[in-house]
Amino acid sequence: MARHAEPRSSRRSALLAAGLSVTAAGAAVLGAGSAAQAAAPVPLPVDSLTRTDAAAAGTGALSGVTHGLGPLTRLQLDPLANTGVDPLDNGLGTQVADFKPVGTHLVTDHLTNGGAVADLPVAGPLTQGLLG
Repeated sequence: MARHAEPRSSRRSALLAAGLSVTAAGAAVLGAGSAAQAAAPVPLPVDSLTRTDAAAAGTGALSGVTHGLGPLTRLQLDPLANTGVDPLDNGLGTQVADFKPVGTHLVTDHLTNGGAVADLPVAGPLTQGLLG
């Protein structure tokens, strides 16, 4: 037993030394970060905050949203569209007397055919009006 006790104690001391080294390095990094954070903030000129053109800011924000969301309206919504495993491709329909038949394909056809938001009957014109 004395034979195995010696390597374990040297292994423990090596792990302890490594742990203390990592702890010291972490403390040094955190200390440097807090010292940098303690620096005085640079004050902004007050008159630059009062001279904001709201119309230009709104136009710039709308332009950024338009360019950011425009491509998203053309992405295919259903990743399984036009495949044999698309769960939305299953439909159910019925017809009562001589009324027009009603079914779930009226709702899901745009998605199962690989449509995007711009292709949907209600959301498509809305997105084109907002982003176009």
